[in-house]
Amino acid sequence: MQDSRHPIIRLFLDITFLKFITVGIVNTIVGTTIMFVFYNVFHLNYWVSSASNYFFGSIVSYLLNKHFTFRFKEKGWWSLLRFVVNIVTCYLLAYGIAKPVMKWLLSGFSVTIQENVSMMLGMCLFVVFNYLGQRFFTFKHHRK
Repeated sequence: MQDSRHPIIRLFLDITFLKFITVGIVNTIVGTTIMFVFYNVFHLNYWVSSASNYFFGSIVSYLLNKHFTFRFKEKGWWSLLRFVVNIVTCYLLAYGIAKPVMKWLLSGFSVTIQENVSMMLGMCLFVVFNYLGQRFFTFKHHRK
């Protein structure tokens, strides 16, 4: 049976995308658990706890996406460097777009509402940018 989806959709929405979403769920559970345990059990401050979520979540994301999602075999530090560049770029791009857009769209609302909605939009944009970056930059398979 032939796949009737548009070629662009087939390029982006395939088993790799489903694996990426699965890794994202695992990553979110691990990172969020670490954040709340560090904050509520070890009584570390807000910044250390939330940064730990990001730090350990990124490690989980890198390892699972490299080996499970993209089955990337390249050895060395280059894929890790590309991963870090991708994460930072996606973060700056996603949240850099989200904040001014929500400030403009929600100009009649309080800054708290604007920033909360902006963070939600930033998270959504980050997922899209991060998937594209990891698939086509960080873990891109090079033809030999």
